[in-house]
Amino acid sequence: MTADRIALAVHDHGGDGPPLLLLHGAGRTLADWAAVAPLLVARHRVLAVDLRGHGLSPDGPWRLPEVLGDLEEVLTAHGIPGALPVGHSFGGILAVVYALEHQDVTPGAVNLEGFGWGRPDQYVGLDPDYVAQHLAHVRELNAAGQGRKLPPDGVKDLLAEQRAISERLGIPYELLEAGIRRSVRERDDGALELRPGREQALQMLEVIDSLDLFALFRRMTAPLLLGRAQRQVPSVPGLDWFDPMMLAYARGLARDLAALAEERPNVTVAPIDGTHAMLLENPRAVADAILAFTS
Repeated sequence: MTADRIALAVHDHGGDGPPLLLLHGAGRTLADWAAVAPLLVARHRVLAVDLRGHGLSPDGPWRLPEVLGDLEEVLTAHGIPGALPVGHSFGGILAVVYALEHQDVTPGAVNLEGFGWGRPDQYVGLDPDYVAQHLAHVRELNAAGQGRKLPPDGVKDLLAEQRAISERLGIPYELLEAGIRRSVRERDDGALELRPGREQALQMLEVIDSLDLFALFRRMTAPLLLGRAQRQVPSVPGLDWFDPMMLAYARGLARDLAALAEERPNVTVAPIDGTHAMLLENPRAVADAILAFTS
């Protein structure tokens, strides 16, 4: 660690051409990019990182200035300060924020599915108060699941869950396994923990909730790619209201992204065949969208 910056774990995929920095989502790792990165290296130098508190990177407070400083440190150390940040989910939001904070050297940003839960008024056809109530419940469930401690055989159970996800969504199991194994850490007391730890995860969720995403998108003057999944996220057992809400949000998000692209010539909205898990489900479609943008 240097000052408030952390030396992140980096996978240098190599390649030639304009550099890309690949950023994963909250609770994920650089392993999510394992199938996409090789499709980019023919035209780009490609780095992927584990964000602080994730994967093999050290822990640290989750505040935006420090997190952005970590990324700047990586790019400086590799001699590519002008890399294009390319992120998925929360990593996509970070890509936009990083580009805005480094406008003098950063050529733009790519945000794939980094739209959060949206605003209640974006859920077309539903009462905003109803939406707000259920979004609060979603956030409570999300917060409750952070910093998950595992029993001694917990990795086995996690991998069984990943096997079921692989079969249901058609994602290669080895991609899911790599992410889990990179995320599990043995704590000082000998217990197993799924990273990020609870304290850091809750700080990260607060950061996400504090951001007005469409305001950030409108601040961008450099080229901005917004990649949007064309398939609905899987159902959540026991939450009968979840699917109708997500369909309503998909309609509102499509409406607002179309209006944004019409309003801002620098914004490109790309439909991508996949769910939110597009990096794992359809790496070719993700890579094609990125390459079409960078060309």
